[in-house]
Amino acid sequence: MKTIRTFRRYLATILLSLLLSGCALGPPPGVVPISGFELQRYLGHWYEIARLDHSFERGMTDVSAHYRLRDDNSVEVINRGHETAKDRWREAVGTARLIGEPTRGSLKVSFFGPFYGGYHIAALDPDYRWSLVVGPDTGYAWILARDRILPAGIREQLVQQAAAVGIDTNALIWVEHTRE
Repeated sequence: MKTIRTFRRYLATILLSLLLSGCALGPPPGVVPISGFELQRYLGHWYEIARLDHSFERGMTDVSAHYRLRDDNSVEVINRGHETAKDRWREAVGTARLIGEPTRGSLKVSFFGPFYGGYHIAALDPDYRWSLVVGPDTGYAWILARDRILPAGIREQLVQQAAAVGIDTNALIWVEHTRE
């Protein structure tokens, strides 16, 4: 009898994990990932221009991401930033995979083994110079660019687009880039 209860708990845990991980992959309501996406053009180095606060980046400056295609068509993600309080660099390596149509700007990203979260490109420059990325919900958002600084007009445009999909733009943290 105990074995059956243990198995049921185990099965319930697995089903709940699958359900939660599936929910975390799709875009949040109101966010439509871009179409016409070309992964090859998105690869390379990006600077984090702005973000919403989360514990995994709290207190960090000079944050960047580097995306590189692997042989299995997954994407290696290397996030790097300077932890100001401890005056040290931190780096996290993860994996991303396209979800849905390959021309849709929607990926799943994992830094923790089998657990993935959504990465949805809500806005992208035609020349792939900047992007607005939204996570599994509107509490996760990033403005990325190929250069350390975005012109004021583009920044304002991206802030307006972020607000239009439900992101609290007053909470955006504008990232300094002085060390790289």
